[in-house]
This record gives sequence, C-alpha cells and structure tokens, in this order.
Amino acid sequence: MSKRRSYLLILLSSLLLFCAAPGRWSIAAFTWLALVPLLAAVDSQPPKRAAALGFVCGLIYYSGLIYWITNALHNYGNLPLAAALLVMLLLAAYMAVYMAVFTALLAWLKGPLWLRAPLIWTALDFVKARFLTGFPWEDLGYFQYHHPLLIQLADLGGHYLITFIIVMVNAMLATILLKKSRASRDRGLFIPLIIILAAGVYNLWSYGYWQGLTKKAATIKVGIVQGNIDQAEKWRPELQQKTVNTYLRLSRKLERRSRPSLILWPETALPFFPFHSPLFAEVLSRVRVNKPLTLITGAPHVETGRGPARYYNSAFAIQDAKDGIHLQRYDKEHLVPFGEYIPFQKYLPAALPIVQSMGNFSAGRNQKPLQCGPARCGMLICFESIFPTLADHWCRLGANILINLTNDAWYGRSSAPEQQLSMVVLRAVENRRSLARAANTGISVFIDPLGRIKEASPIFEEYQMAASLPLMRQKSFYTQIGYLFAPLCLLFLSLIVMYGIYVGAYCNTPMKKPKNHNPGLHSTTN
Repeated sequence: MSKRRSYLLILLSSLLLFCAAPGRWSIAAFTWLALVPLLAAVDSQPPKRAAALGFVCGLIYYSGLIYWITNALHNYGNLPLAAALLVMLLLAAYMAVYMAVFTALLAWLKGPLWLRAPLIWTALDFVKARFLTGFPWEDLGYFQYHHPLLIQLADLGGHYLITFIIVMVNAMLATILLKKSRASRDRGLFIPLIIILAAGVYNLWSYGYWQGLTKKAATIKVGIVQGNIDQAEKWRPELQQKTVNTYLRLSRKLERRSRPSLILWPETALPFFPFHSPLFAEVLSRVRVNKPLTLITGAPHVETGRGPARYYNSAFAIQDAKDGIHLQRYDKEHLVPFGEYIPFQKYLPAALPIVQSMGNFSAGRNQKPLQCGPARCGMLICFESIFPTLADHWCRLGANILINLTNDAWYGRSSAPEQQLSMVVLRAVENRRSLARAANTGISVFIDPLGRIKEASPIFEEYQMAASLPLMRQKSFYTQIGYLFAPLCLLFLSLIVMYGIYVGAYCNTPMKKPKNHNPGLHSTTN
C-alpha cells in the first residue's frame, strides 16, 4: 500500500473516532467502523511502519478529543496560550503512544485479527488507566452511553468488555475487506460472530432482569442543586456570602417543591474551609430547620498540627441527629495531575508558571461509605468518576448508591462535560447502582442502575431537581470478580508477547556446528 493511501486511511479513522466520541455533534454509530481504515492501513506493514501510522492517527484523534484542556490551562491555570497548547499536544502525543503500540503489536503478532485487535486494545486501555496515576479518558466503551441496550455487558466485564466487543466488530469488518478467499474468511469469522450475537442476547436479557429488580428496590428521594457559580469569581473572599446565599436559596425552592431527604451540592460548593469560616454556621442552621434532611456538599479541608498543613478536596455529609449535628467527611483519593498536585514537583523549577499556579492537595485515605439515612454513599469527586476501580471499591464495601460531586466550569462550553458524563453512566451500569451527579455548571444528572439518564440539567444555568432513586443491595458480577477482565487481557497479551520474543529469539539463533565437523565426511553406523 502506498504511503499516501495509508495516511489517507488513518486520517479517515481519526475523523471517524472524533465524530463518534461523545459531544454536541457525536454520531455514536461510527464507533463500530471507525477503526476499519486504520486496520486496513497497517495490514501487512512491518511493525515500525505500523507504529508510525498508529501514532499519527492517535495524535490527530486525541488532539481533537481533549482540545478543551487548552482552555482550562489558559483561562484558569494562568498559562500562556502557546504553553497551554503545547501541554495539550504533549498529552495527546502521550495517549497516541498507546495507539502506536497497538498497531506495532498488531503487525508483529500472528493470529486472527478479530482476536488480536480487541485483546491488544483492551490491555493497553487498562495500562493507560494506571500508568503515571492514569488518564483513561474516553475509552471506546463509553461511546455508546446514550444507548442502554448496548451497554448492559458492563456488569460482566466493565466498560472494557464493551470496548473489546467494539474492536472485535471493527476487526471483523476489516477482515471481510482484506480477505481474498471467501471460504477462509467465513470459517475464520464464525467464532467472533457467535460471541457478538451472545453479547447482544445478554444485553437484552440483563436489561429486563435488572429492570425488574430496580422496581422492587427501596428508594430515596435525592435533590441536586446546581449553583452555576462563575469559576473566575467563586474563590474571591468578598463573594463567598453571595455563593452561600445562592445555594441556600435554590435549596429552599427544592425543599418546598420536592421534599428530598438528601440534597447534593457540587464539588467545592463552599469556597472556604468550613471549620474556619462563620458562613458554615448558616449551612448548619439550614440542615437543622429541615430534619431529617441530609446535605452533602463539597468544600476544601485543611488539617494543621505537627508538620506542614495538609489540604484536601473534600465532601461533607451534614445531618442533624438527637445528640446534635453529625459530620462525615470524604477526602478525594485520586487527584488531578497538574491540577490538584504537581507530579515530581521537587524536580521542577519553582519558577515554572504551572508550578506556581496549580494546587497542592493531599490524597485522602478513606475506609467506608458515608451513611446518610438508608443511603450508603460511595463518593466520587470530579476526576474520580473516570476510574472504575474507585466505584467498584465502594460497592464492595457496601455502598448502595454512588454520588459524584464535580465542577466542570473549567471546561467551558466544550465537549468535555458530556465526555465526562459518558464515563459516569458506565459506573452506574458496571456496579448496578443509582448515581446522582451534582455539578457546579452542569451537567447535573440522575442515572439509574440500567444506565438510563432520568434527568439532566442544562449547562451554565442555575438549576435544581429531584428524583426517587433505587437503593440496590445486589452486587453485580463485575463488582465481585468481573473487574478482573481487563487485567486478564493484559496478562494473556503479556504471555503471548513473551512467547513471541522467545520463539523469535530461538528461531533466529544459528545452530552451532560441532567441532571437527568435515562436510566432506559422513558418519556411518554399524
């Protein structure tokens, strides 16, 4: 295949992936064929050439996917526009490396494409979620979040299993295009066709099964308040009273209309340290007036004492009991690199703008869900919602509902809020838990255990809403053991790669000739 044709094919794959990704104009159906041009481009290519094609494809695609990072770093991180653009391109290049490794391994390993491709892709997604603290932004399995009947598989192997099936379908289509012998093609595609049909049958059965269970489950009425506080103003001390007044006003409206027993305010809705501000007393008094109301709100927290002060991005659960106000706290565990802390900060020059402008939070160490009446809340603050391990950890500890507090104002009017929402939906399906998401500027949302969005707020508007959500007791297969699907893909891939290296090294080692060997003589045996 000519270079020109190869690069046209990878450009087509990049554009199809970008158009399929969640966003204002996404066409999710493109997901099922977006990789076909890439697979065709690297067919029969040597590994180095395939890696180069994969990297270029990934760089184009990921630059379009995460373009919103430039806005966040420039407008709120105080980085010059050129520096913010460079950071975005570097992150896109890092993510493109995984696609380069995918195409290189695809060209190097032997075996049916329908098995090689999904195994390699899923294993690399798992590595991407953990290496250097992880950045598993918008894996392919999230692209179908608007179609509940296509994502029920997540309760078996998580969103990784959906990714596996998507890549398998792409590989089947590529095989049909590339195979010249119809007889060999038909024999080779029988197994993946059965797997895909089985996945479809399971989606339909599981949807009906869990729909029945949700109807029988106990419920809790949850309210969400979206304050729409301007990110450029929320940390100004003179505007803190205005911010608190906004949340109290919207909460009163919600209480009169819907009478929820649990109200959620977003991440850092209180832009001050609660125990060091008189404004916190106004929040506590509101909870006392509305017994048995429980309020969960985001706020920063500081711990002082021996050694330097430690700062946390926290969530506070506030309840009024007979013996007084009860406070529970969750400290965010998985922090945003270069947003809430600076990795390898001691090795970076202090004069760098990114070191001076970014946060310096500490990671929390939490042990149990927050108990809020009948609800045992598994907490996810902002970025944590994109990591499946945190949500399933809470559910194994007994959480019967997932709560996500976030502040997506950083993203502006971009595709990022919907991209992050797509990942939140899969957390609900994987663990078969209701999920309530309170966002400062949107998208605030209720999601049921089947991944159905019950109500979603507009962005950059004040909003309040309430819904009755089922409190599920059953643990999904994914919560119990299915979370091992992706690591098993990585294990199998590692074994195959090691075997390939061993066989290659063994087969390429020249056979040593015995000493005193004379090719003109032949030994005889009596």
